[in-house]
Amino acid sequence: MFLKGFLTNSSGILTSRILGFFRDLLTATTLGAGMYSDMFFVAFKLPNLFRRVFGEGAFNQAFLPNFFQARFRGGFALKIAGIFCAILLILSLFVCMFSEPITKILAFGFSQELIESTAPLVAINFWYLLLIFIVTLFGAMLQYKRNFTAWAFSPALLNLSMIIALFLAHNSDSYTAVLMLSYGVLLGGIAQILLHLIPLYRLGFLKLLYAGFKELQSKHVTDRIKSINGSVKVFFKQFFPAMLGSSTAQIASFIDTLLASFLVSGSISYLYYANRIFQLPLAVFAIATSTALFPLVAKYIKQSQESNALKALSKSFWLLTILLSICTLGGISLDKEIIWLLFERGQFTREDTLICASVFSAYLIGLLPFGVAKIFSLWLYSRGQQVLAAKISAFSLCFGSAISLILMQYLGAVGLALAGSISGFILLFLTLHFFGWKPFLRTLWNPKFIILTFVLLLLEFLALLGFKIYIFSL
Repeated sequence: MFLKGFLTNSSGILTSRILGFFRDLLTATTLGAGMYSDMFFVAFKLPNLFRRVFGEGAFNQAFLPNFFQARFRGGFALKIAGIFCAILLILSLFVCMFSEPITKILAFGFSQELIESTAPLVAINFWYLLLIFIVTLFGAMLQYKRNFTAWAFSPALLNLSMIIALFLAHNSDSYTAVLMLSYGVLLGGIAQILLHLIPLYRLGFLKLLYAGFKELQSKHVTDRIKSINGSVKVFFKQFFPAMLGSSTAQIASFIDTLLASFLVSGSISYLYYANRIFQLPLAVFAIATSTALFPLVAKYIKQSQESNALKALSKSFWLLTILLSICTLGGISLDKEIIWLLFERGQFTREDTLICASVFSAYLIGLLPFGVAKIFSLWLYSRGQQVLAAKISAFSLCFGSAISLILMQYLGAVGLALAGSISGFILLFLTLHFFGWKPFLRTLWNPKFIILTFVLLLLEFLALLGFKIYIFSL
């Protein structure tokens, strides 16, 4: 069951990333790299940030454990939905009414004329927040039944919708194209919701929500209402720390961009391009593994079956270790070749390739600790320790930022990437400390997987060595 969930999530993420690449390519072709592309990226900034922070873990980490524990799951889910939808609806209307001052905050350097043109786009794109919340709620409910297909592939529908919008806008003027692309975002959100309705209906969740509606209407049954309200209070107590913990990666990226602005020209671009490639194995393997594993671990802990939870963690740990180790060795060995193949054309010179490759290798050093920390943090989330997990993430972020200030003086952009990797090791160390070193060592000790990992890495090393010798002989 775990392997099926992992393969479903990883294939969905990979499909979305491939479509995202084509979306970016088509956006560059249609809008170029100028005023109109800047307008769209500013308008899409908040919805995209919300999607990444809120949709990629924060909500699930608080919702699933409480959904397992709730006596009246339908009422609990429906009340959570009502609260969030009401807040997001009010926020969206607020943004529509005050779109110009909000746009000025998002793009402070824009001229007044450009702000006036961008404001309607900000108002349109902001409605995606409401849509992606509904998608996130439906996806979390499906994960309770270990059904991951709709959740895994729904981001691909967003990219597909935006690609179709760009195709339709191909012969339009640039501003019309940006408008059509913005409406494409909303249509993508609607398509994501519709995709989730199919398994929700098939698995009986729509009936559960209808029953929840009746549970909330039964005000004379005070015990039932108190139980639902109690579950909701626990959820929010865990949600905000979980959201803070999920935001640290975005905050770290923002800090790196800010610090890189003090370095030589091109440093911000080197970090962006290298990080985009680094995020691919992290998403395809680490996020896919944690998404598939979390419902299983939460269920075992709820049923007081910690030994089964530890077995599931052990298997996923070794699967992730093997995959990420192969990616790390291959990426560092072929860093220049990878950057050359993807980016070295036009204004991206050979010198840019060499620097960007060094940044990429520095990022890859932290791939394994970041990935492994994700799965062991699930233990903390399943036990309701979201506050502790947030503190761990915040400490590793602060430590990494302090190291960045030092290393950037000597290594430039490479130092910023290396500091990020060091913060990954700190994150892993602290997560394992609170998970427990004894259960971790029991998880680690598996002679079969130790030998398999060593053999696979040795074979990869020999294959890479042979490839390098062949390339140099040409």
